[in-house]
Amino acid sequence: MAFENLSERLQKALRNLTGKGKISEEDINKASREIRLALLEADVNFKVVKDFIKKIKQEALGKEVQESLNPGQQVIKIVNEELTKMMGEENVTLTKSKHIPTIIMMVGLQGTGKTTTVGKLALRLKKQEHARPLLIAGDIYRPAAIDQLKQIGEQVEVPVYTEDNQDVAEIVKHGLEEADQHKNDYVIIDTAGRLEIDEPLMEELERVKAVAQPDNILLVVDAMTGQVAAEVAKTFNERLDITGVILTKLDGDTRGGAALSIRAMTGKPILFTGEGEKLTDLEPFHPDRMASRILGMGDMLTLIERAQQDYDAKEAQKVAEKMRENTFDFNDFIDQLEQVQKMGPLDQIMKMIPGMANNPQLKNLNVDEAQIAHTKAIVYSMTPAEREDPELLNPSRRRRIAAGSGRPVVEVNRMIKQFKQARDLMNQVSKGNMKGLSGLPGMDSPMAQMAMRRMNKQFKKNKKKRLKKIKRFHS
Repeated sequence: MAFENLSERLQKALRNLTGKGKISEEDINKASREIRLALLEADVNFKVVKDFIKKIKQEALGKEVQESLNPGQQVIKIVNEELTKMMGEENVTLTKSKHIPTIIMMVGLQGTGKTTTVGKLALRLKKQEHARPLLIAGDIYRPAAIDQLKQIGEQVEVPVYTEDNQDVAEIVKHGLEEADQHKNDYVIIDTAGRLEIDEPLMEELERVKAVAQPDNILLVVDAMTGQVAAEVAKTFNERLDITGVILTKLDGDTRGGAALSIRAMTGKPILFTGEGEKLTDLEPFHPDRMASRILGMGDMLTLIERAQQDYDAKEAQKVAEKMRENTFDFNDFIDQLEQVQKMGPLDQIMKMIPGMANNPQLKNLNVDEAQIAHTKAIVYSMTPAEREDPELLNPSRRRRIAAGSGRPVVEVNRMIKQFKQARDLMNQVSKGNMKGLSGLPGMDSPMAQMAMRRMNKQFKKNKKKRLKKIKRFHS
């Protein structure tokens, strides 16, 4: 999980400050040392760390913090804000051309997942903007690179322009002419990479840039390479003046140094992150949300967006009504389980909830397809009446369900208990009672409490705006 080690270390450093009525300069210095070590171990660039710590100490030793009624939380707020600034402050989107097509040139070293990311971006543009992209196969050196792009193009149902030619600039020129003829609104150019940066590579990319005149030059870097990724980004930016970065394999990097260093070293934003192998695993990068996740405050906005993206609006309305009326049953449970599966791995979803990021009970949480199949088998072994009314499930019925599903009685009992607890929690939250989350493990942590207070405040402040948005969403 991305940032796991860094998140644990930072929260540990800040936890010592919470609960104190007054914070001394020594407290700030001690916390700063721990934060510095955490960032360096996360493979963040040394100069970036030095500047970050300097800003933290300046703000934390300020008069406003010293006189605050809750100085520990003020320091957490400062760290959160500085982390956000370090990663870019706000989400940056693709630059669009005034006239079609918008041209995107993808660059990067071999092994970063560049070709797969081309497919992910094309699929995202299709789904989010109903776009008609064209992919240009410009990697003529790596064996099977063109075939790989063709296969990806078939999977996402996007045309791929290929040509038996050793001049990449000519291939791109002809591909753009093809896009002009077919009125494609996006063109994504997959270029060649190398195992390391060399002069022939950069000269070829400069020729492609001169021909394509791209609106976006996106550098694809492997997050697992840490500081190396930041150095690569710096070099590519000096030669090509990139417009942004896509971080891949963020799910496999527990340190996260690349994400924290790239913006500070290049001045260029991270636009997207790849956190999985599926072609749907490409997410916009929001610095504020990532900072919140690192500090254990969760990422409810991304969770809500995923839900809105993957859930059927009418079905969601029905479920909301059932929650309010407390009539949510096992039939609804199975439907929602399948919907949640579309949103991604359960461990990632749970860690977006405040207080859950480093919960010990979630440390090794990894619900695989077999476990979900077992749960479905238990529900499908119930009678229609039992699915609609879980209160009918007495011991003898549970033994029959266990035999029918091939699962132990203890597993059946545990699943039914968890279902009832989840139903009660959803009933409270659906009524606007955010305090219903307070009983969850980990919700008593200072980070979670701070995040929940912020959410509750926002919930009340924007109630009218939110109701208008919901009305538009369902219309």
